[in-house]
Amino acid sequence: MAVNSTRWGVLYCPKRGLYSSGVHWDKIEKSLVDNDIEFDLIQSENTGSVERLIKMLVNNGYKTIIIVGGDSALNDAVNCLMQVEKEIRDEIALGVIPNGLMNDFAHFWGLKEGEVETIIQGLKQRRIRKVDLGYIRYKNKKGETCRRYFLNCINIGLIATIMNLRRKTRRFFGSRTLSFIFSFILLIFQRLEYKMRLKINEDELKRKMMTVCIGNSVGYGQTPNAVPYNGLLDVSVVYHPQMMQLFEGIYLFLRGKFLNHRNVHPYRTRRVEVLEVNRAPIGIDGRQLATPVGPFTIEVEQEIINFLMPD
Repeated sequence: MAVNSTRWGVLYCPKRGLYSSGVHWDKIEKSLVDNDIEFDLIQSENTGSVERLIKMLVNNGYKTIIIVGGDSALNDAVNCLMQVEKEIRDEIALGVIPNGLMNDFAHFWGLKEGEVETIIQGLKQRRIRKVDLGYIRYKNKKGETCRRYFLNCINIGLIATIMNLRRKTRRFFGSRTLSFIFSFILLIFQRLEYKMRLKINEDELKRKMMTVCIGNSVGYGQTPNAVPYNGLLDVSVVYHPQMMQLFEGIYLFLRGKFLNHRNVHPYRTRRVEVLEVNRAPIGIDGRQLATPVGPFTIEVEQEIINFLMPD
């Protein structure tokens, strides 16, 4: 059924966890009503339902789709939008009210959890900016060629594991900083380096690395200068530090000065060829990606999604 073109489709993704303190729907509903916004609400049952529900909103003609969720929900949403025809996608604007375990893409735009009224008033202005999407092309275990898009970043190595643990531990700690530190402590005596081979611009890197971040945006602090509208990816390659240097790196990471560490080597590029990762874990927008087999490439598509900016 077709809907009024000004009507919002709102996908509410409840924050789940033992001590979840996410935005409750009644607060959002009150703000939408107070701002005279026509909307329809659907709620995700689990992490696997987001793409299906976004497809339903698109098929029913919604031109404004608001995600009440975090980075992973946004990732599912943009991957669903990239499956529809360009003519349809270009008429749709995507917005976010941060309500996830990790909300770094929302933080890039200055959106903060809990500031529902301010965010909705900003979304109502319908200030649209076309943003870039990074994507990974790979083959899965069946030999099928796959493509997965990302708004924030891809991590390979230690930080991918930490981010996966961080998602789990934040359910208990609430604080993103505490969950990161605890996740780091859990891994401190585990394997901290992987033999990798990468091609970035004209450089081919073949050596042991601790972690690699390819960021379309700030990359959870590892690509702090990346912006999702210049058609480029920022890459941070971290070689294996000594133990004290490792603690220094964590300190700089938490202070937002990650690139100042002597073992961090930054690049800016349109394409990264990952020729070997030696079983290193891979994370995409904070979620583990378990399917790539063999070499893969990471690139960027410029100005491909309409994103609703705050004031």
